[in-house]
Amino acid sequence: MSSNIPENLKQPISLWLAQDRNEKTCKEIAELCDAENWSELHERLNSRLQFGTAGLRARMEAGFSRMNTLVVIQATQGLAQYIKKQFPDHLVAVVGHDHRFNSMDFAKATATVLLKAGFEVHYLNQGDSYVHTPMVPFTVDRVKASVGVMITASHNPKLDNGYKVYYANGCQIIPPHDSAIARSIESNLEPGNGVWDWDQTMQQAADEGKLIYGRDKMLEQYISCVKDSFVTELDSLPKGKPWFVYTPMHGVGYQVFDQIASKILQLEVNRDFLVVSEQLNPDPEFPTVQFPNPEEKGALDLAIKLAENHGIKLVIASDPDADRFSVAFKGPHGWQQLSGNDIGFLFAYYELQKYRGFDAEYQKSHPLAMLNSTVSSQMINSMAALEGFHHEDTLTGFKWIGNRALELEARGYYVPFGFEEAIGYMFPATEHDKDGISAAVVFLQAYHSWISQGKSPLDILDEASAKYGVFREYNGYYLVDEPSLTNKTFAYIREDYTPKGENYPRTIGDLQVKTFRDLTTGYQSDTPNNIPNLHVDPSSQMITIVAQPKGGGSGEHVRFTLRGSGTEPKLKVYIEAGAQSDPRARELARQTWDILREEWFNRPGLTTKF
Repeated sequence: MSSNIPENLKQPISLWLAQDRNEKTCKEIAELCDAENWSELHERLNSRLQFGTAGLRARMEAGFSRMNTLVVIQATQGLAQYIKKQFPDHLVAVVGHDHRFNSMDFAKATATVLLKAGFEVHYLNQGDSYVHTPMVPFTVDRVKASVGVMITASHNPKLDNGYKVYYANGCQIIPPHDSAIARSIESNLEPGNGVWDWDQTMQQAADEGKLIYGRDKMLEQYISCVKDSFVTELDSLPKGKPWFVYTPMHGVGYQVFDQIASKILQLEVNRDFLVVSEQLNPDPEFPTVQFPNPEEKGALDLAIKLAENHGIKLVIASDPDADRFSVAFKGPHGWQQLSGNDIGFLFAYYELQKYRGFDAEYQKSHPLAMLNSTVSSQMINSMAALEGFHHEDTLTGFKWIGNRALELEARGYYVPFGFEEAIGYMFPATEHDKDGISAAVVFLQAYHSWISQGKSPLDILDEASAKYGVFREYNGYYLVDEPSLTNKTFAYIREDYTPKGENYPRTIGDLQVKTFRDLTTGYQSDTPNNIPNLHVDPSSQMITIVAQPKGGGSGEHVRFTLRGSGTEPKLKVYIEAGAQSDPRARELARQTWDILREEWFNRPGLTTKF
């Protein structure tokens, strides 16, 4: 190892090499020292990967600021101690993992630390098996666990991995648990005795009944729950000729989807539906897609090509850990991938029709409620106002949607559905988190029901626009060269762009601001005492504005949210415009993007992406 190590790197390098027992990551640090790559070592060792409401997610490399076995062990030690204080008499945990690089090792390390801390662990993997992310919150609910951990980076690039935590209520953690767990991690960084001895610890725990391999039992319960909760159109689903294409996007979704299709929906692969063979098997390389995210341009090309070759008009997809769901449909003008907001409305429409078929007494005692994140379309809000059911916005993320659904259910509401525009859909009958498999089951039945009535999904969306108003989105993001640029951009909006003496800008280019909400500073222009109606978090950046175009027509408005991503180097922009016609709404949404880019985002280090 180099003898030229700078003084301010000697301690973190020594600490890493003293704590890490993974040969690969120890070698990485040693090689960086030999190469005298001090800047890279500073980046990896000078700060810790921060634990938040999304848990942990980062590139898999050596270093305290990356995802690796040591960081997972340290995080789990802190998590275990926090949960022990919350539930001292009920130490039960659930652990699962997907197929990404190192996922199995990270899961074993997690399970081992929890076992050493005195937990009973329900381990959802055995041998080379994988689970889709929704199985962890589903199992937390069924075994009444006090905590659950899923090792996955969802749809992130192949070299990323993550550590997602579920609380005892089956929902992802929210404040104050996130910061309390982070503090507990900082207090429990020294690896405990035996935490690297995974196989020995897990074998002994299995022999003693403390480690329970529960995948098969839980999967059977999950499939049964899906059947009991969602299957209403079984007898009418077409058989004998493929009518849709499914792709699991090189992920873990096919195994569970195929079991549900065959055992419940009575649909057989290659007879009733087709699967993209190139994307069928779990593959952490994700070789056929640039990004393993069904939303990304080109991700569904193979599925659409397969459908086109067989005269099929419907494509459905799940992301690699199968908690997200997407749809493409061939209409009169060719193939169109539905937006997350479009799919969300179609689900809400379908659930409303089902609810109206319920017994009148049940409807009276269980009023209907639906939820979506505040960056998602306001069309369901408009529908709720007209149709007379309860609707709420939440903060972005299913940690908020799921927790709020539980609160409403406790008050007697029937909450069949919640969503966010990033192709995430929650059906609480299975779990209070997004689930791409249950979404697929519901959508296939809804789709066939509409087709049987002579309507396509596009027809339903057109009818909705005529009844509830025309809402069109123009969403995108800016890649951020360095994290500080996000904070600097928001500071510019608040401090430089906003006139002195004002709390927010009254105009933005040709837009007249009507309402302004800043969930970072805790200000909202249209509430009593200007207190926001959603949770304030000074550690994250988020501003929402409703505005009208100067000289615009009656009823024209735009609603847009700017926020920094918690898991990716992105500054996200969500725009939705309302107008009298489809062309005008699309034009207004695009104009708003251009105005914001010119006024706020035309800055070095920000690169536009859609």
